[in-house]
Amino acid sequence: MPNFCAAPNCTRKSTQSDLAFFRFPRDPERCRIWVENCRRADLEAKTSDQLNKHYRLCAKHFDPAMVCKTSPYRTVLKDTAIPTIFDLTSHLKNPHTRHRKQIKELTDEDIQRMKERRLAASAQQTAKTDQDGTNSAENEPQLSTEEKEYRDYLRSLFEILLMLAKQGIPLEADSVSEAELKSNNFQALLDFCMNAGDQALRRRSETTAVNSEYLSAAQQNQLLDVCENMVREEMLMEVRESRFFSLVTGDLVDFAGEKHLPLFLRFVNQQNVLREELLDFIPIVDEDESIVVERIEAQLTDRWGLSMEDCRGQAHEATGTSTTKMKAVAVLLMEKYPLALHMPCSHMALNVHLANNLPFPNVQIVMETLRRIRSFFKAPFTRAELEKAISTHHQKSEEKAEALKQMCGSDWTEQHNAFDVLLDVLPSLLLCVDGVWANGDGRFTSRVTADAYSIGESLADFEVIVTIVVLKNVLTFTRAFGRNLQGETLDVFSAANSLTAVLHSLNEVSDNIEVYHEFWYEEATSMAASMQIPVSIPRLFLRKQRAADMGEIQAEPYFKEYVTIPVIRGIMQEVEDMFCDTNLKALKCLTLVPAVMGQMKFNTSEENHAEFYRTDLPNPDTLPAELHCWRIKWKHRGKEVRLPTTIQETLQLPDVKFFPNVDAFLKVLSTLPALKLEDGKGATASERLRAYLHDVPSEQRNKSLAVLHINTHVRHDLDVMVDQYCRLYPEDEAEAELEEAAEDDIVTTVV
Repeated sequence: MPNFCAAPNCTRKSTQSDLAFFRFPRDPERCRIWVENCRRADLEAKTSDQLNKHYRLCAKHFDPAMVCKTSPYRTVLKDTAIPTIFDLTSHLKNPHTRHRKQIKELTDEDIQRMKERRLAASAQQTAKTDQDGTNSAENEPQLSTEEKEYRDYLRSLFEILLMLAKQGIPLEADSVSEAELKSNNFQALLDFCMNAGDQALRRRSETTAVNSEYLSAAQQNQLLDVCENMVREEMLMEVRESRFFSLVTGDLVDFAGEKHLPLFLRFVNQQNVLREELLDFIPIVDEDESIVVERIEAQLTDRWGLSMEDCRGQAHEATGTSTTKMKAVAVLLMEKYPLALHMPCSHMALNVHLANNLPFPNVQIVMETLRRIRSFFKAPFTRAELEKAISTHHQKSEEKAEALKQMCGSDWTEQHNAFDVLLDVLPSLLLCVDGVWANGDGRFTSRVTADAYSIGESLADFEVIVTIVVLKNVLTFTRAFGRNLQGETLDVFSAANSLTAVLHSLNEVSDNIEVYHEFWYEEATSMAASMQIPVSIPRLFLRKQRAADMGEIQAEPYFKEYVTIPVIRGIMQEVEDMFCDTNLKALKCLTLVPAVMGQMKFNTSEENHAEFYRTDLPNPDTLPAELHCWRIKWKHRGKEVRLPTTIQETLQLPDVKFFPNVDAFLKVLSTLPALKLEDGKGATASERLRAYLHDVPSEQRNKSLAVLHINTHVRHDLDVMVDQYCRLYPEDEAEAELEEAAEDDIVTTVV
């Protein structure tokens, strides 16, 4: 949503200009002065927190000397800035104009008080000028030669760190001893830059004490913290300006033996482009769900200055044992913030997401096996072995073999038909991993053969085969629904309207489970027989049965009770939870997109669903009239005018600004996690994270470098980083630490 200037007779907003917009200050006294200068009577009753959250003034109302441009991309106010430039008379030229920013008429007492305050401020400024000197150029700090060299040195260090991050090169600073320091990647790049002619680094190296490190691990971490925080702040500024966002968490990531939760934010930036960016990793131990919620809230509000009241959606890409915890986290967040709708994530196939969320051990074994298969066959040599096994198994049908090879060449384990492909390729897959494990010619390492053995053991279990067959058949009913949900806007709208049919199909299966289970069990036994896998009941269940002295149980009734029925009921419950009435109402608001309106013959009723987002709209009372005009605009368009097909395409229209409620509505909807990213400009942040995790071993990962690597596209200013580092870590303190470390080394040597 754009920022509107709160000043009377000012119609500027952030989407129409490059002007900076500034929040009202939180300090009550300064905020009162801002309101008083604005002459807005309606703002006097509001608290400073309310004004800070919802109101802005553009830079045109401040003396230019009060506005500082800290970087080409960032503009801030001086701490003492007061707005003084206002147009309080232009509305008088047109008395009939309806002006919502009513200007307060000043009494004699108000005028006298303002004069006294201005005189006092003027006297204070004059005294300060006399003390510091009249020439502003003289007030600027003059850097000594040593300080300039130190800043050049810091700039070179930041350049090297950013290059390491961009290339995804591990830092390896924490795991090397002083004797191994030369093998450290960061130190190696320092040496290279010095040899290539970087004078700032060379001079620093020549003046460093012999017994001290050129750059300690603590200093490296300080540099990384500054880099990471500056890059993150650039993204957070855009989130704050857009106001509304959705929260997306990824699967747990291992950094130095500790589990961290990746935290992404989805938002629409000032150019009306939907973005999803990785902001940070939150350390997560084996904690209660309520503690995880508190950590997420603290990160967003206390550290980043956002408001959870502005969160409009949440999605959690958890796998394995984390799924239950993150589902509970989503429920707790929705209890506190009802507008934070829990939805599936746009870049995970719905069928895979549904299966991940089932808490049954046999399903989790299948999903973990799928993840191991994906990792195992990423390497070209193992993928070649799989293709060879497919050719061997399908010798009599080359066409079938080629089709399977083509399917296995993509990320099939993450697609909507993953379980169909898994069942088709299962015999070849088992043949392949058995051959790798046997390792007759010694071509494979012990780690590869161990992974192959583990995958083979899982696939050769009859319960796993039954579970795969049941998942494949049950999720057939949600496959088209999931594809539409990840498709174009019109497809998503169709999916929202087809949920009833999906649930009806699943209910029909549940009501006739006897018949369906019989067919599915026969399919599983035939598959097992073709791979010479015996039909068997799990050993742990048989042990418990003997301990309880229960009678003999047959295989088919067991798998019906413990696999088929739980899976069908679990899938139904997951679909109902993910697409409750509130979520469907939000998705049905996509009729605001002109192409969807056209498909509906312009007989749409967004007003029925808009009440949920009423507080997000700038003029909710005028919404019905505005929606009527919006429909008429597109219904009676010229024949040469094409209907925009996506939210982003609609937001880019120049005349959407004449429909402020529609504009705000579309921006809120765009952030919902279920809608796909539309920019098409390459990998999303989650894909970049996955690539980083695949390329860098867990023992060599660094949290700050990971954030920087995934966000290399974010603008940054090296000079601002240097300024920030100098403020946080003055050179005198750093030198003192180095000297103290050197003295300790000398004392140790003497002893």
